[in-house]
Amino acid sequence: MKTVNEVSQISGVSIRTLHYYDKIKLLKPTRLTTAGYRLYDDEAIKKLQQILLFRELEFPLKEIKAIINNPNYNQVQVLEKQITLLTMKKERLKSLISFARGIKMIGVNNMDFSAFDTKKIDDYTAQAKAAWGESAEFQEFEAKASKRGSIDNQYLTNQFMALFRQIGEIKLSNPASKDAQQQVKKLQDFISQHFYSCSNKILLELGKMYTAGGEMNENIDKVGGVGTAEFINQAIIVYCK
Repeated sequence: MKTVNEVSQISGVSIRTLHYYDKIKLLKPTRLTTAGYRLYDDEAIKKLQQILLFRELEFPLKEIKAIINNPNYNQVQVLEKQITLLTMKKERLKSLISFARGIKMIGVNNMDFSAFDTKKIDDYTAQAKAAWGESAEFQEFEAKASKRGSIDNQYLTNQFMALFRQIGEIKLSNPASKDAQQQVKKLQDFISQHFYSCSNKILLELGKMYTAGGEMNENIDKVGGVGTAEFINQAIIVYCK
C-alpha cells in the first residue's frame, strides 16, 4: 500500500488532483486508515496509469470515468488503441517540428498547412470511443449507474463477483452441463438487470474479454480459482449456440 503522498511522488500527479479524482469517483483509494488517510494498492496505481494515458490523449475526465468503469472495459484492447493514438500523435509532432524548422530556415513562404491537419487522429479517436462504449448499451449503463451511490455500486460488484465464485465451484465439470448453462443464464440476467441489456452477441464478447488476460480475467480467477474465466467463456459459447 502507498500513501497519497507516495503516489503523488512516483506519478507526478499532485495530491490535490488525487483528492479530486477521489471526489469525482474516478480513482478511489483502496482503503482509508483509521485516521482517514488514503491508501492505494497496486491495482489502483495501475488504474492511475490508464487515466494518465487517457489524459495524454486529451480525453475529458468524464469520458475517462465512463470508459474505465464500463463492465466491458478490456485493458488489453484499450492499450492497443492508446498506443496507436500516441504513435499517430508522435508522427504529427514530428511533422510539426519539420515544418517549424523549414520556416526557421526559409521563412514563412510555404503555404502548406498539412502538418496541422488532425483529421486522421480525430477520426481514429472517434472510432476508439465508439469501440469503448458509445453505444445503446453503454448509454443504458451510464443511466443506471448515475442512479446508484457508492454503497450500491460496491454491493453490485460483490454480487457480480459472487456469481463467478459459484461458477468456480463447477469449473471442472462440462461447460455444456445443465448447471453450467444455468450459471450462464444467471450471469446474463444479472448484467441485463443491473447494467445493460445483455444480448447473446454481447455475452459472447464478454466471454472473450474474460479470458483476454486483463484485470477482469485476473479477478474472476481470483474469486473462482484458476481456470474459472476460461470455463465460463466455454460455457457462454455453448449457451449462445
